Amino acid sequence: MGSLPPSSSPLLFPHSPPKQSPIQSSFIDENTLLDLFKAQQNHLNFFFQHLDLSQTLAFTTTLLHSSGTIFFTGVGKSGFVARKISQTLVSLGIQSGFLSPVDALHGDIGILTKRDILVLFSKSGNTEELLKLVPCAKAKGAYLIAVTSVENNALAGVCDMNVHLPLERELCPFDLAPVTSTAIQMVFGDTVAIALMSARNLTREEYATNHPAGRIGKSLIFKVKDVMKKQEELPVCRENDLIMDQLVELTSKGCGCLLVIDEEFHLVGTFTDGDLRRTLKASEEGIFKLTVGEMCNRKPRTIGPDAMAVEAMKKMEAPPSPVQFLPVIDHQSVLIGIVTLHGLVSAGL
Repeated sequence: MGSLPPSSSPLLFPHSPPKQSPIQSSFIDENTLLDLFKAQQNHLNFFFQHLDLSQTLAFTTTLLHSSGTIFFTGVGKSGFVARKISQTLVSLGIQSGFLSPVDALHGDIGILTKRDILVLFSKSGNTEELLKLVPCAKAKGAYLIAVTSVENNALAGVCDMNVHLPLERELCPFDLAPVTSTAIQMVFGDTVAIALMSARNLTREEYATNHPAGRIGKSLIFKVKDVMKKQEELPVCRENDLIMDQLVELTSKGCGCLLVIDEEFHLVGTFTDGDLRRTLKASEEGIFKLTVGEMCNRKPRTIGPDAMAVEAMKKMEAPPSPVQFLPVIDHQSVLIGIVTLHGLVSAGL
């Protein structure tokens, strides 16, 4: 085996490692930060004070009466805002989508129809990609709306409608980074979205159906029967069963209780692990002769399968003392399931 080349060989170290520059201290104080927030607040107030509400109303009304899809588009930071506003409308049940101006010119514009609206977000109104998109979108028959912040811009002149978003200046010390213009775009778009939500009389239940994985959606959609344990998973026993014979059943099903039933599966009562401890303390050796029926609670809180799951949680937490479970019974008091606090929490409620 040949020897390794010396460490100075240019084959292994063609370049010397870069020299580390001395670390310069960076610091920002609380007053400077506060001044920036106040400045941004003033810029936003300028927007609110100078926004043309007649333009905004015309824009909102046009979107409200759309019979097709409301598409949004933009480039760069305005594109991110456009996509977010579109997603907000979708979450409210309004047919909407984001159309990339670049991809649109390479086939995606095929999704546009004469029933659709295309909203173009641009601070300057002179964005080249959007100006190239306009004639193509017009050829598809879509209604075009420019949302811009610079007066007398090119985009406003070629669209069917223009909404001016008043911009005093960017918070950026160079008046370049789009940190205030995008903020007012977002405020404008989301406020219009809520106006549409109100005009369409969207109910809390309808909103929830569009958010089934969120806590709000689950609380308004999930019923007890959706989250309860079914009969084969239930820790059941009979009245005449000895307590000590049912310890495995009491501890193995993860419910912290026994559900006492009769021959026809009617609920007779409940016996919890807390009842076990109290019975053991009070009767000591006598517990070996006691039946579940002698010590069970014959008036437990119960709930029906069609009740909302959130109602079950409220019932568990109700005074005089909270409980960890509710037997689920039908209209004939037949036991069909059990809902536990742990199960509700696991379901995201």
